[in-house]
Amino acid sequence: MKTSRFTQWPLVIALAAVMTLLASCKANQQFITDKTLDSSQFVTITDVVPDAILEIRYFSTYNFVGARIDGYEEPVALMTRQAADSLRAVSDDLKQHGYCLKIYDAYRPQRGVDHFMRWALVEDDTITKAYFYPRLTKKQVFDGEYVATKSGHSRGSTIDLTLVDMLTGKELDMGGTFDWFGIESHPDYGGNPETLEYTDDGTHISSVQFYNRMVLRTAMMRHGFKPLDNEWWHFTLKDEPFPDTYFNFPVRTLPLKK
Repeated sequence: MKTSRFTQWPLVIALAAVMTLLASCKANQQFITDKTLDSSQFVTITDVVPDAILEIRYFSTYNFVGARIDGYEEPVALMTRQAADSLRAVSDDLKQHGYCLKIYDAYRPQRGVDHFMRWALVEDDTITKAYFYPRLTKKQVFDGEYVATKSGHSRGSTIDLTLVDMLTGKELDMGGTFDWFGIESHPDYGGNPETLEYTDDGTHISSVQFYNRMVLRTAMMRHGFKPLDNEWWHFTLKDEPFPDTYFNFPVRTLPLKK
């Protein structure tokens, strides 16, 4: 019996659908093989720490570059799940003492770091110098490792933050602003972070400012984060899950994960 060409159409359509599906799967496979674009192990921090306050500086123009940074598509903060869980423990700890967390930056895509590097190479672009690096040249900013070709932030378990007094709603006075490039931002400026001893020689930050830095530092370290020696606001999860991967997916709200 002959088969009508019309009766073959369902088979042709089915085969076309299969071929389309295979092509789509192949394209998706090519996409996810670039592990730097895989956000599946990350969470939106406020899904895990809902009382965290966000001031995502690199989504705004109020930062040392003076422009929105590449890769920051929304004013949200992302981290690996492990780091966010540890941050939740920090938040729960500090809430008992009347403080909540304020986040300036967390995961930073490599494309954002590349933006920093392009800025560093343009010597006459100094519109924010007075506010963030008044005593340094751009070369000194780079040499001091305030800006580098790679950042721990891109590995997904580093965060920049401060504390807010829950009674007043105001940030604690840390004796300096976020992203101030200078020795005043060093945790040991004004005292010994290991012994928590304040050095009162009249040239450093006040005892209250030093103490406020230590409140943040000790809480972060107590829950598995390690500090940086030139920025009081910067901490990285010691057991970070991706120590050798520098991710490059954009900063935007991720699907809620249970």
